Amino acid sequence: MADERSSGAIIFSINKESGEKEFLLLHYASGHWDFPKGNIEAEEDELQTARREIFEETGVQDVEFLKGFRKKIEYRYKRGQKSIQKEVIFYISKTNTKKVALSNEHIGYAWARYDKAMSQLTYMNAKNLLTDVKIFLEGNTIITY
Repeated sequence: MADERSSGAIIFSINKESGEKEFLLLHYASGHWDFPKGNIEAEEDELQTARREIFEETGVQDVEFLKGFRKKIEYRYKRGQKSIQKEVIFYISKTNTKKVALSNEHIGYAWARYDKAMSQLTYMNAKNLLTDVKIFLEGNTIITY
């Protein structure tokens, strides 16, 4: 059982000039590049948490979640001397907003096409998620909720 549960999203936007999908990556103060996510609060479900975390970390409000995609990743990390088992649920969301207002958790951001995003992401689980998202977007009609 997980010590912590979080929820987040892989956010994409369509570049108006090229028509290509660009993914939002956040540069965390600890140095890694990843997607927005955060702990699920008691009164929230996974989608509510993902929506709140996107807004808190990026200022982006106009997100639409895509039906049919929900991926869970698990990993361990250390907080002081304690080892924490973490579970994170990820969704895909689409936005038309390219302007980002970062929280103090982050030192930068980038909108990147798939190949650039793959080289910029730090952790293998994030790269695997992005690959899953690419496959999902190529094989499905985009339906939001």
